[in-house]
Amino acid sequence: MLAALGSLVAALWAGLHLRTLLLGAVTFLFIADFLKRRRPKNYPPGPPGLPFIGNFFQLDFQRSHLQLQRLVKKYGNLLSLHFGDLRAVTVTGLPLIKEVLVHQEQNFLNRLRTPIRERIFKKNGIVMSNGRTWKEQRRFVLTTLRNFGLGKKSLEERIQEEARHLIEAIEEEKGQPFDPHFKINNAVSNIICSITFGERFDYQDGQFQELLKWLDEATCLEPSMQCQLYNLFPWIMKFLPGPHQTLFRNWENLKSFVSHIIEEHKRNWNPAEMRDFIDAYLQEIAKNSDNAASSFHEENLICSTLDLFFAGTETTSTTLRWALLYLTVNPEIQEKVQAEIDRVIGPSHQPTTADRERLPYTNAVIHEVQRMANIIPFNVPREVSADTTVAGYYLPKGTMILTNLTALHRDPAEWATPDVFNPEHFLENGQFKKRESFLPFSIGKRACPGEQLARSELFIFFTSFMQKFTFRPANNEKLSLQFRLGLTISPVKHHLCAIPRG
Repeated sequence: MLAALGSLVAALWAGLHLRTLLLGAVTFLFIADFLKRRRPKNYPPGPPGLPFIGNFFQLDFQRSHLQLQRLVKKYGNLLSLHFGDLRAVTVTGLPLIKEVLVHQEQNFLNRLRTPIRERIFKKNGIVMSNGRTWKEQRRFVLTTLRNFGLGKKSLEERIQEEARHLIEAIEEEKGQPFDPHFKINNAVSNIICSITFGERFDYQDGQFQELLKWLDEATCLEPSMQCQLYNLFPWIMKFLPGPHQTLFRNWENLKSFVSHIIEEHKRNWNPAEMRDFIDAYLQEIAKNSDNAASSFHEENLICSTLDLFFAGTETTSTTLRWALLYLTVNPEIQEKVQAEIDRVIGPSHQPTTADRERLPYTNAVIHEVQRMANIIPFNVPREVSADTTVAGYYLPKGTMILTNLTALHRDPAEWATPDVFNPEHFLENGQFKKRESFLPFSIGKRACPGEQLARSELFIFFTSFMQKFTFRPANNEKLSLQFRLGLTISPVKHHLCAIPRG
């Protein structure tokens, strides 16, 4: 009986062609993918996607934030997309953004960890951590930043000193065309480096310049198609060459740099004398050495330091580069800023944050740069932590949430000339006017913890630039407002001439 059954199975197997088996397997996979991707009831609308990859190839990776606005117009302010197994919903319009990030923020506090972020940071740091780890790390970072001068005159003096160094470095160009990129990066980075590492780095420091280039390259590479393919198919992409491998190498180099500085701190660490963030963190590790559940350990120190280094370097320096570019392209606005500075603080008084209220036009220009540059167009992605309903739509746990700051900062209902650089958006009767629809630092508990520092840096550096120089295009270069899309939106490579004033 068993022998006969075995012969029957063998005969059936022999009768099946390999082509039939492959067709059956593919059909099964397509059906499984279709069932897995079926929209839940009351799920936000969105464009249909391809099997397995979803909407992956429907967005241009170099202009995704602009391309998405057409889909928003078609499908509405809660727009659903999917990329492989990942469901994503884009939230557009101030009322819905406030609903998600403020009124229901307990369901949207978590960061989404993509396979790339998981590989680089795991569950560590400030930006990508969640739950108790995030609360402990954020509380510690805010306290430590305050202890080392945040909101105090001592930190403002550091910014002023660094502004002087940067002015001197630009003066050395003697009005000739130069690329401001890494000079500005170095200067801004030195502020957070003085807090985290206890030192600043010279603009001719070769190792630090290499470090800034690793950071810039990593920032540029992460949103690329190959890196996003890693997020879809990490088990395949990890074996293939490409930009994602360069990205991982750069982050490993950055980790090694921070690890080396930590080792130096350990060798001459004195618990009675806290020099910087690393010293304070080492003390916290020692305090919690008997607590196995503590989130204070060396890997978290490395990741938290890198978070501060990235956030304290990339965002502010990119905004300042846009500021110089916008004012060079709009010389009449540059002249108005300089006239206000000359009239209110003069050519020799070094700008302080106390001058901000007396320089409403200058302050309005800085805010307009942030609105137009829109350097983080979708905010940092969140993840739905529990099944939730927003505006009548069902958002299941695990959905990625993207806040559409591009639409908010270019909303014709909010801004008189949304696509034109116009500082009057932030002025009323000659006085500076706050705008509720201006959210470059986000809102809610996960808003940028470095907002106060960034605002001080932007004001002091920018006002110092305008006080000391007039910026003009190089004779043979037509300046462009085209952008490079990375983790931030930055200007394409360009050169400026900084002509000393007075």
